[in-house]
Amino acid sequence: MAYRPVLSFRPGRFKHRLATLVTAAALCLAQAHAQTQADDRALREALSAARDQQWSRIDEAAIDGHVLAGYVEYHRLRARLPQVQPAEVLAYIERHQDTPLAGWMRNQAIGRYGQAGDRARLLAVSAGPPVGTERQCYYYEALLDRDPEAAARGGLSLWFAGRSQPDACNPLFSQLRRDGVIGDAETWERLILAWKAGETGLASYLGRQLGGGWQPALDAYERVRGDYAAIAEAAPRLGDHPATPGLVSGALHGLTRADTAAALTTWRRLAPQLSLGEERRRAIERDLAFYSMVRDVPENRAWVDEALPRLATGDLLELRVRTALDARDWAGVRDWISRMPDDTRRDSRWQYWLARALEQLGDAQGAQAAYERAAEGRSFFAFAAADRLGQPYALGDERHRYSETERREVAQWPVVRRTEALRRIDEPGLANSEWLGAVARANSETARRLADYAASQGWHAELVQTTIAGRLWDALEWRFPAAYRDSFRRWGDEAGVDPYLLMAIARRESAYNAAALSPAGARGLMQLMPGTATLVSRQLGLADPGPYGILEPELNIRLGSTYLGDMLERYRGNRLAAAAAYNAGPGRVDRWLRDSPREFDLFVESIPFRETRDYVQAIMTYRVIFESLANGGETRGIALLSSSEANGSYDASLLARQ
Repeated sequence: MAYRPVLSFRPGRFKHRLATLVTAAALCLAQAHAQTQADDRALREALSAARDQQWSRIDEAAIDGHVLAGYVEYHRLRARLPQVQPAEVLAYIERHQDTPLAGWMRNQAIGRYGQAGDRARLLAVSAGPPVGTERQCYYYEALLDRDPEAAARGGLSLWFAGRSQPDACNPLFSQLRRDGVIGDAETWERLILAWKAGETGLASYLGRQLGGGWQPALDAYERVRGDYAAIAEAAPRLGDHPATPGLVSGALHGLTRADTAAALTTWRRLAPQLSLGEERRRAIERDLAFYSMVRDVPENRAWVDEALPRLATGDLLELRVRTALDARDWAGVRDWISRMPDDTRRDSRWQYWLARALEQLGDAQGAQAAYERAAEGRSFFAFAAADRLGQPYALGDERHRYSETERREVAQWPVVRRTEALRRIDEPGLANSEWLGAVARANSETARRLADYAASQGWHAELVQTTIAGRLWDALEWRFPAAYRDSFRRWGDEAGVDPYLLMAIARRESAYNAAALSPAGARGLMQLMPGTATLVSRQLGLADPGPYGILEPELNIRLGSTYLGDMLERYRGNRLAAAAAYNAGPGRVDRWLRDSPREFDLFVESIPFRETRDYVQAIMTYRVIFESLANGGETRGIALLSSSEANGSYDASLLARQ
């Protein structure tokens, strides 16, 4: 056997080989990155060309096999509709069934086939009633021959609308008229809906479609629509005409809003004389009860209390409890809470108020038990109950941990690859559709893994939306990520504002979507109105950022922090009042303080706008959660309210500017 020398270890050679391997790996990564950039650039250009239907600009070879090639194919197939055979459409839907493209293509095909009057092809690609009024009208028109009963039901559901429907619905409605499905009674019902909606033009048009036998009803309508109270004479005169129930419903709708006391007087006079049907009676009485309480109509109070048990709806009973709180009627608070539906009554908010009422009524043992039930939740009033009991807050935090290996698996899921590619080519809207569509289809474990991946990538807005779509209510680290925390700390310190309060406001306002734009025009992470941004910028000596400049996260946080600091200064550091002002405006909050109860909880409950009432509670709850998460999930030493907020007076004395 030949002698083989033992190889000796040479550090220099090892280092050289290691450096060579590292260099080779880096070169491979760089080449892969460069190839990805080239592929994405080709796809971006192809998608732009496809949207403009400039097919000659598309380099088919360059995008072949790209994870987003289906998006280019979507525009190509869409452009060929309605000539495309249903089989080709269905094949595309099948190939892309795990993406939003499938639903979009089905809707496009239904719309184009419907415009072309091609009923057979429309039904071939449909999977039941589609989304959107226009497509539904096409669908039910196509269904007239195949399933006339379903077409009639669907057509009537579209007909009974208080506003004009798309022109696409006209053929369906015309056919239903010819078939006798839509007659004078159905036309009258829609006239009443249009009247209630203030669509007088549509109501007049519908009136002209009625037969001669409806002229007395039209005459009564003309009298009553100019004077709602005239229904007291018009309805008995019209008698048992089929138009009477609708006319009474429409007139009481208007009269209740114009003069709630007079409306109840009129209703009491008419109700025994008329056969309106249970559904209409309940609707009229619900309306009367609601406006009587909201407007605090003294002469209606006894009737409201008599009517509420038979109406027995959670929203009306909540309003009744709030009116009892406003009057400090603690026995009424207790009694009306007891009438609430079980799910409503068990909520921490109402258990808290039950405890407060029992406490005021001298039932200490009952109050203790109610506070304990309230404190089991995770909300403003649950935390307030815990403070009453002197115990830590019940966060109920549920944490999930996944390994890097598991995350690499998720990174290869098709939806994740498409989402990342769409983000790379600057298509955030499509990326969001891909991601949330996947979450909506996912089971709970898949939703958790997607949430974990979003968190690992720092996709803050997508992460929050994932927890909502996936109903991951107890995954607090995901629901309340520490997004932009350094910026909140920096600008919070400069403005003298608690950074956790700023984080809570941004989380509530935009859910960390830096490009968020509200219907009212508020923009960015902290949802600043452009006018407010201009004023605060001037205050700081900055140039006006304009409507797009304020979308920049750092500037948005700085301006929002300064504005909130101004609100805190206005209300002597009180965060409840400042949060209410951030949402509803300081002018309104000034008025509420001048008229409000004196305790903090009654101030919050007495806020007249539901949106602001819920907003203040959410902000203070979120602030506790953010601070607790920063403290490792520990709530000890963390307070919902400061001593002055919990014990101070909520009245005009809170205003720093008198």
